[in-house]
Amino acid sequence: MISRNGERTLSTRFRLPVRLALALSVPVGAAFIGAPPPAHADAAGGGTVDAYQEAYGNPGLAVAVIDGDSVETAVRGNDGDGDAVTPETLFRIASMSKSMTAASIMILVERGEIGLDDPVADALPEFTMDDPRFRDMTVRHLLSHTSGLSIRTNNEYALPPPGSAAEAVAGLADKALGAAPGAQYEYHNTNYSVAARIVEFHSGKPFGEFLETELFGPLGMDRTTAAEGCSDPVAGLAPGYGTVLGLSLPVPEMPGLCAGNGGVVSSLDDMVRWVRFNQGALGAGPLSADSLKEMHTAQPGADGHGLGWEVRPGPEEGARPLIGHDGALATWTGDMSFSPGTGEAAIVLANGAGAPRLLSTALLAERNGAEADPMSNPLTTVNAVLLGLTLLAGALLARTAVRARRWAVRHREARRPEVVLRLVPLALVTAAGALLPTLIGAAGGSFSFHYWVVTAWLMPLLALFSLVCLTLGATALVRRVLCRRRARTRTG
Repeated sequence: MISRNGERTLSTRFRLPVRLALALSVPVGAAFIGAPPPAHADAAGGGTVDAYQEAYGNPGLAVAVIDGDSVETAVRGNDGDGDAVTPETLFRIASMSKSMTAASIMILVERGEIGLDDPVADALPEFTMDDPRFRDMTVRHLLSHTSGLSIRTNNEYALPPPGSAAEAVAGLADKALGAAPGAQYEYHNTNYSVAARIVEFHSGKPFGEFLETELFGPLGMDRTTAAEGCSDPVAGLAPGYGTVLGLSLPVPEMPGLCAGNGGVVSSLDDMVRWVRFNQGALGAGPLSADSLKEMHTAQPGADGHGLGWEVRPGPEEGARPLIGHDGALATWTGDMSFSPGTGEAAIVLANGAGAPRLLSTALLAERNGAEADPMSNPLTTVNAVLLGLTLLAGALLARTAVRARRWAVRHREARRPEVVLRLVPLALVTAAGALLPTLIGAAGGSFSFHYWVVTAWLMPLLALFSLVCLTLGATALVRRVLCRRRARTRTG
């Protein structure tokens, strides 16, 4: 799930951290449409990159700092196949993909095929919902997350996930809206799957093909492609990592639909091209300056979000706002941020969990002589506590299960209400084990046992603690009940 402040949260698409260090450096250059990839210089702020890697344990990092025509990079560590990370290493960029989906829509807008304020039902005739308010939803609402689509009425984490944008749209036919279109902001990935389907409908091409021919190709982003599923294999892409308490292992990405909302796979070199295009630094391109400006402008009622981008505070007090977007899957994170006025930008790509916005903001702050926030990972403490609680709960519950017969003999003559009261703590522990992983969705108004799968990927020690409480709690509870029944039978 993806947080809006760059850190992993428990409510959008994932937006959690064996450390390896390997630095590369090569000369400065600039990226232009159709030109070779940019040259590189060792990035200022390399110590900050090291501090971030130390805090979050990302096995591989690729970072760029842009200042006008200069591009400085820092790469660290290895990919999931054990190869050194370079500026050409592929990463899943997660929700940073949304900026590319919005650009695809704007291409259609410039061609006069659709309008931003056209109803979605007109732009995509197959789109329908079990809520008459859906007819008021516009394309702009989709791109600014103000459509009314909500996790409360459309659980994006249900399994199995839709297999395509078309399936996601079809799956909305029996769903209601969480709010009237335009009434409130809620970050919801399905908005962008619907947008991707609009692109497919009007172009007659699969969304990934449209991106490659109309956006990536013209920009010279030759290493960039798009997948529909979050875990779909992509040629040349190594697995990402799961990291807990300093132990990192390559693990597959969690299944989910990423069509339009998070499926792009790219490299640092190509992401430099993408950001510089959005800065207006590449000259003529697939979109006009007016369209780019509209994408980077906060939309009405959208909590500072533009179209595929968000408006952020500057890196230091009094600085001009930044334009950026982060991304997080279970095993990949990233962030991109740029200043429309100064030409400065930072890009972070990581093959593990973390808070990449913290790093990009720190790099821009350092570029302007401001003090950066310290690099610290609160999940290190959380995971240490969870591990301790798991060991303690396992020991106590196992002991309780083993001593169930002794407990039953001691309480065989007790009255039923007293016995029930003595069993309540075990029942509560068992129920807590079953329900705890579902709370990550409850905060957003969604309840589902599918969140067990999400928790297992994002916070494996929380899933382990819950599993210990559930299984050993139930075992101890059942053993006490059965042993007391046998004890009373023998006594009678």
